Amino acid sequence: MEWLIAAKPVVLLHAFPFSPEMWAPQVAELEGRYTVYAPALPGFGGREPGAASLEAWAEELGEALDDLGFEEAVFVGLSMGGYLAFRVWDLFPERVAGLVLADTRAQPDDAAGKAKRAELAARVRSEGTGVLVESFVPSVLGPGTLAAETEEKRAVVEWVERWVREADPEGVARALEALAARPDSRPLLGEIEVPTLVLVGEDDTLTPPADARAMAAAIPDAELLILPGAGHMANLESPEAFNTALLGFLEKVYGG
Repeated sequence: MEWLIAAKPVVLLHAFPFSPEMWAPQVAELEGRYTVYAPALPGFGGREPGAASLEAWAEELGEALDDLGFEEAVFVGLSMGGYLAFRVWDLFPERVAGLVLADTRAQPDDAAGKAKRAELAARVRSEGTGVLVESFVPSVLGPGTLAAETEEKRAVVEWVERWVREADPEGVARALEALAARPDSRPLLGEIEVPTLVLVGEDDTLTPPADARAMAAAIPDAELLILPGAGHMANLESPEAFNTALLGFLEKVYGG
């Protein structure tokens, strides 16, 4: 256990339909201070698609933590990564030292949302991931980022568009099916007994600040931070604010 505390593990769970590459601004800040594990989820980052089940992904993640020797860790999940973090808490809460829930929500898809994901999965399988670029990219980035008035903002738009186009169609389709099938995590919120930070971009329209406020209010002693000038991909759109909040939280969990 002394080694574990010294290692200070942090697990970064990426968003749909990206890969661990999206965490580059955070990894650059965390490395040297914490032991960072940013896995590629099934079907992303060159991995073969797996089961269309977040619970199966969580079980696989638990096995990876065993291999790494991590008895527990702080889990940082953004969007789909947050949905997976809830499954981790549900399956093995004893392994969770803390939670950062970024631009995510606890409620499941409604019937219309499930139908939309099923339709999109079918289109991606037949037409490729290019079909996501026109509609999906504007939905995950805030207006300030989409305006691309600075070199940094232009780079974020380019990264997101490239990552979407490069994603594996079958991996994307199975992830869409897994997201549609995810259970309601709201019953878990009141049971979360570890330090929790809820982060959300002020311009996030997919998992808006209202959802983040409700989620934070339901988790005992959770902290809530709304990041100005950021949309759904807050870690990329407002990396300095995101990193400051994340580092401050990790210091509270693990000590300075």
